[in-house]
Amino acid sequence: MDELLIYFYTSLPFVVVLALAALSVAGIGIGMVAPRLLVYPYLAIFFLINSTNYGNLAIVSYGSGIYSRGSGLLYFSLLLWYVLGAWCCARASASFRGLDSAPCNLRPWFLGWTLLLLGHVVVAIFVGKKLSEALAPSGFSNIIWMAPLVSLMLLAFRTREHAVELARFIMLAGLGRALFGLARWAVGGGDPNNVYANMNAIKIKLTFFDINDSLLCVLAFSIAAVQLFQAAKVARPRIWTAFESMTLATTALCIVLSYRRTAWIGLVLALLVVIWRFPLRRRLQLIALGLPFVAPALGYVALKRLSQTKGAGGGLGSLAYDMQPRRFGAESERVVELKLALADFLSNPLTGIGSWGRYSGHQRISWQAGPEGGQFIHSGVLHIGLKTGLIGLVLFAGTVWAFVHFSRRALRELPPELLGLGTAGVAGLAFMLPDLLVGTPFPQVRTSQMLAVCLALPYLAMAATNAALAARPAVVTATASRNQPAPA
Repeated sequence: MDELLIYFYTSLPFVVVLALAALSVAGIGIGMVAPRLLVYPYLAIFFLINSTNYGNLAIVSYGSGIYSRGSGLLYFSLLLWYVLGAWCCARASASFRGLDSAPCNLRPWFLGWTLLLLGHVVVAIFVGKKLSEALAPSGFSNIIWMAPLVSLMLLAFRTREHAVELARFIMLAGLGRALFGLARWAVGGGDPNNVYANMNAIKIKLTFFDINDSLLCVLAFSIAAVQLFQAAKVARPRIWTAFESMTLATTALCIVLSYRRTAWIGLVLALLVVIWRFPLRRRLQLIALGLPFVAPALGYVALKRLSQTKGAGGGLGSLAYDMQPRRFGAESERVVELKLALADFLSNPLTGIGSWGRYSGHQRISWQAGPEGGQFIHSGVLHIGLKTGLIGLVLFAGTVWAFVHFSRRALRELPPELLGLGTAGVAGLAFMLPDLLVGTPFPQVRTSQMLAVCLALPYLAMAATNAALAARPAVVTATASRNQPAPA
């Protein structure tokens, strides 16, 4: 028996390698035939697996698990190498079929980000920094990794049927995630990653602490709302109307019960984007119907949380109680963190402190005491400015401008069956605006990839629409040629 165990453990690494090789070959084959089948498992991971254990007293380490797996020797996680491999398969598949890439005005800006990162790598090596420090997620490398996912989705979902299929997948994923969160909140103690109860002594339980779960709910909510309330109705089985109604109620409630201020403000911004898609009369009807429910719910949960929060006063200003300068007494750590980072940015306004840099005085902040101290701050925009200076801020502004410029046109031209998908991408980014201002989106793999999903959706929906329009004349011509009488 002992000899068998020895043989087993000795051969185990070789078995694992052979299994991975077989899976890789199978994945390449699937990717060449149907690239979108490689996208769904990837999206499912980001939709359903938590990215942080922060606030969980039962877990000592706050590592990211699957989102950092393999990032030691490979510099980046295996998940990111997976999406790059899937993109290569989709690109090769499109080349064999003679298909061009769908138009996307984000490509030049992502190229600019890539060149900027290469410049930081060269400088880091020159000044004696490790390559792993220059490429670390705490810099801005996650922004570059958004490009393969955006391009992969545009290559994989080319037809109107594929785009509708993706919209339903996102909606059902959001519905399932919301039902899970609400059930755990109602029956159990809610999300165990409850920083408010576990670290701040606020007696509340919440659905999800991770902002990405609320973002998924917003994507599902937007798709369901547009399908239900748009003026042009799309013929579909009644079961989907039932799913959309359930999604609308559960996802909104799940976001409200997350007890995150950025999620509450983001929900309001996302609602404005969704409502703006409807005619004026329908907008007024939805506001009149929804406001009596949404406003009291948000007011109740905000009062419940902020009334137990030390330092929070009354009124709307209490939502930003820890981010406002004080005339008397010590500043909050949030304000100190931003001031210290801003001072370093102003000292290096053109190039920033480098992707590997740490801002001065970070030791004064309690959550910056670990080995990653000083490498991130609670402001996505200031994080970009601190690490890359005005060069990065110009690239950031250009990326945002390109998306907004395209999305405004896309949302006016999309057909009813794809309008929800395009709107979801815009609403998702509107939802994330508060987190971009006062959160840490770019150092997190899950958040940056979820932002990439939002970026891709309007382009994907528009590309599928154009493909359907291009195929229609060909069908009409073929039908007319078949109906012509044969020559005498």
